[in-house]
Formats: sequence, C-alpha cells, structure tokens
Amino acid sequence: MNTHTTTPGSPAAMSSRERVRTSLAHRQPDRVPVDFGGHRSSGIAAIAYAKLRRHLGLPERPVRVYDMPQQLAVIDDDVLDRFGVDTIEMGRGFALEGKDWADWVLPDGTPCQVPAWSRPERVGDRWVLRSPKTGVVVAHMPDGALYFEQTHFPFLDGPPDHDHLADHYSESMWTGVASPPGPLAAAPGALRAGAERLRSRTDRAMIGLFGGNLLEMGTFMYRNDEFFMLLAGEPEAAHDFLEMTTATHLRNLERFLGEVGGLIDVILFGDDLGGQGGPLISPAMYREFFKPRHASLFRRAKELAPGVKVMLHCCGGVRELLPDLIDAGLDAINPVQITCAGMDAAGLKRDFGRDLTFWGGGCDTRDILPLGSPDKIREHVLRQLEIMSPGGGYVFQQVHNIMADVPPENILAMFDAVREFR
Repeated sequence: MNTHTTTPGSPAAMSSRERVRTSLAHRQPDRVPVDFGGHRSSGIAAIAYAKLRRHLGLPERPVRVYDMPQQLAVIDDDVLDRFGVDTIEMGRGFALEGKDWADWVLPDGTPCQVPAWSRPERVGDRWVLRSPKTGVVVAHMPDGALYFEQTHFPFLDGPPDHDHLADHYSESMWTGVASPPGPLAAAPGALRAGAERLRSRTDRAMIGLFGGNLLEMGTFMYRNDEFFMLLAGEPEAAHDFLEMTTATHLRNLERFLGEVGGLIDVILFGDDLGGQGGPLISPAMYREFFKPRHASLFRRAKELAPGVKVMLHCCGGVRELLPDLIDAGLDAINPVQITCAGMDAAGLKRDFGRDLTFWGGGCDTRDILPLGSPDKIREHVLRQLEIMSPGGGYVFQQVHNIMADVPPENILAMFDAVREFR
C-alpha cells in the first residue's frame, strides 16, 4: 500500500484517495494530486519506461505492455511510489500471473511482455494485430513505427450493419486487442473480484476505464472522413447509428458499474472532440448529436454508482464545448491540451474552474517535455501548477502519454518539479 508523508507544519496528511476526491470536490487538498498511468492517456511508452527504470537505478524486471495499440507500459509500484502518484487504473487488479503474459520485443529491441491474448503476428515488414473472433487484421505497425495504427473499418465498404454494432466493434483495434482486464473479466463476478483485489492493496484513487465513445465510435467504424460526412450530409443515418451505439453503451454500463460501481472513484469515458485549431465539430452539432447522449450516459453512471465522478478523456481544443459538457453532467476532463486553440490554462481555470476539474495540462508533451532542458521543464511545470492548483479542481498529469523519445532526465525533472511545488 502506498503511503505518503507531509512536511512539519503542513495540513494533516490525506490518503491518495482522499486527496484526489477532495480536489474533485473543488476543495484544496493537502497537496496537489498526481496521476501517472491511471488511465490510457496519462501513461508512458514502453520504450521510454525501460529507459526511465534504468535511469532511476531500479531493479531489472520485465517491461509489460498493457496497451498494444499505443505501446504503453504497466507502471510498477516502485515508480509510482518514487513519484508520489495518487491514482491507479482498475486494470492493475488483473493479469497478475505469468501465464497472462507472452514474451515479445519492442521496436528498439528491448525485451518485453504483452498480454497473452493479443498475439501480435509478423507479416512481411510489419507487425499486425488480428481480431480474436474473426482473424481480420485490425491494426499494423510497420518497421520504423512505434505504435499500431487501425487498418480495418467495418462500415467503410458496403451498407453499415447497425443491428450488429457490438459484433462489428469487436473487430476494432481497441477491443480486439483489449488490454487487461480483457478476457480475464469475462466470467461472471471476475470483474468485481479483480477490482476488490486491487482496492484491498492500495489507497490510490481507482479509475475504471469504460470508454463509451460516441463520435470516436463513428470514426472507428466508418473512418474519420466518412463519419464526418455522415454527420453533415446524412443526419438521420448518423442519429440512427448513435442511438444504437448509446443503447449498447448503456447495456455495458449496467454490467460494468453493477460489478465495480462501489469500488472505483472515477469512471472514464472517451471522445476526442477537438483538434489543434479547436473543436472538430461545431457547438450546434455537438448539441444535436452528442450532448443528449453524453448526458444519458453520465446520468446513468451516477445513478448506478452514487459518489463516482465522471471524467471524459477529450483531446484537442474544446473550450467552446465545455459549457455543454458541464451541463451534460461532466465532472472532470483530461488531458487539457494547453497548446491547442482556446486551451490557455489561466483562462480555463478562471472561466470553468468552479464547475470542472482539470485533470492534466501540467506539462506540455509536444514541445517542452521531449525537447526542453530540465530547467525549462521545471519552470514550466511550476507555472502550470501555480495557475491550475488553487482551490482544488485539479489533478496533475502531463498532457497525454509520455512518448518513446522523451529522455528520462526530462521525465525526472517534471516529477521533481511537482514534488518541489507540493
């Protein structure tokens, strides 16, 4: 179990779970909560993680890649303790035995382990991932690449089969190569057992990854360009697809929170609604197609698990959509992509900080973390914390995952700056 101390004269120490929940309630915790690896957009590429462990002088152990498409590493307890991390992903309660993992090699030649059911396959000059149900190639990683890209879009060719949406989604790269708990949670009660096991051994705030993507489900099924054209040109068909999608998500939500609702502190939904220049859709289009459906999902989550906080992973510039997301019932948003249009940290905190917890924005991962000096990283992180942390409503996280090329010295500088601020 992780334990943290405070300096003499500071407020009484909170547990990690209390710290996170206090900040989510928009009250000032004893110190800024920290997330590292609590979900699939606050983690670290396995290549960078192996280098970080060596740099920290930690014992050698197999690097485990729990998210195959993004090539993300399981962050071990010794690293979580070293950086004072207050969060943990519910999946860490699963795949705890050696038989759950298979040996593999990262693109830079580093030995690693991957989920035994993911079965990456070498075909010509690339690795491929196949749907475990149909054998269809759903993603590939060509030589020289560092992550897998989706290659199969079930509704791209021929008429879409909305009546069998769940079956088609099983062929997408995100479910066909599911990270833990994956198939380990298929048996009745297994999901709850794993979550109970994890909660019994940690006081970190537990995040349950649900997904429930709406706009992104369309891009997974149709491909980005085709789905945006469907929204604009065939609104009735788009509504039909989204209605079926929402119904599927609600059924899954009943089962998910029926098992773990009393064990997790945060449920994470996903939908990338923004790009570098701002929202990918207009506020009017968001209100027509997505807001009512987000509201129904967020509301049902809170009915099924009173006390759980709803967080949305949403990349890009989405300032214009935040009032509607708040109105739909959103409690927290990540990764707070501060380099995008409209995502200035001070403006976000000023205008939305009373209603929304900002979970991220602590360090720019596009330019500063990979390319800056340790001194520049320190100054940047301290500035972000000074802006975002007052009054609670903030959890420190770098902007999205730490990529493979980030030097370990820079990662250390980022977390040391957080420790200095705390």
